Amino acid sequence: MRPVRRRHLPSLGALATFEVAAKHLSFTRAAKELNITQGAVSQQIRLLEKALDVSLFLRKHNALELTTAGTDLFSAVAAGLDTISEGVGLLQPSGTPQAITISATNGMAAYWLKPLIDSFRHDHPEVGFVILASDEDGAMRNYSGVDIALLCGNERSEVGEELHYLFPETAQPVCSPGYLATHGPFDDPHDLNRANLLHLHERHWSADAIGWQPLGWEEWFRAQGARWTRGASSLSTNKVGLLIEAALAGEGVILGWQHMVSNLMAAGHLVAAHPASVTAGRGNFLRCQTASLQRPAVAEFVDHMLRSIK
Repeated sequence: MRPVRRRHLPSLGALATFEVAAKHLSFTRAAKELNITQGAVSQQIRLLEKALDVSLFLRKHNALELTTAGTDLFSAVAAGLDTISEGVGLLQPSGTPQAITISATNGMAAYWLKPLIDSFRHDHPEVGFVILASDEDGAMRNYSGVDIALLCGNERSEVGEELHYLFPETAQPVCSPGYLATHGPFDDPHDLNRANLLHLHERHWSADAIGWQPLGWEEWFRAQGARWTRGASSLSTNKVGLLIEAALAGEGVILGWQHMVSNLMAAGHLVAAHPASVTAGRGNFLRCQTASLQRPAVAEFVDHMLRSIK
């Protein structure tokens, strides 16, 4: 085969940095993913533009856009990196399956993802998993080593990715059967004000944490045409898992995310304190790297997750 003559290429590191910045249209988000400073990203992009003698970004006030040249280069670099990723995957020793790396919030990882992994490994014990769980500042959302990211928000697919909608962000009042028997029933929405309402601390919704609009007791009561009187509560925390454990222990009523508490309700460990639910204007998504889907184990596990919600 006749060898391909390659022209002199700029720094491959700069091209990789450009690909991340172009994907996010943000030097700040690119710096977070690459674990370098924003200044370092800007400098690498400037040097790349100088080497190519072309502008890659339109720099607007608080916004970036790709130029025509930037769009063309982004497609080429993304495709090239995907090819390299596939090639590296082929170097994995046969008989030693590569672990599937998945990122998710703490609650999603513990109460939705982990049961699915357990059921999958029952039939595929040879497949290993790495779970990267974090609620802080979307820390794992775009980590380059992630095969599958479980995200909540209003997501969109990027070059080299597949995006699947899972389910809406819906929550319902739940508690232990013992707590309902002792303190219930709560037939009217306002009746729940006399319960010990455990709730998420505002830190969970802050810009430094996840950055979502709140979905809590105030929103639930408002949706039912009632008012939350904000009575005394024995627990407020920024961790969903702690609330679920407190509810299981019979400490009070929580606003339980249905995808996290459905298994516990099916097993009878939790019950509905009131039948009404509230839904936020966002959904849960599965985002998978296209290159990762070339690995049979990843493709099979994605199918396993999608089948679980049908």
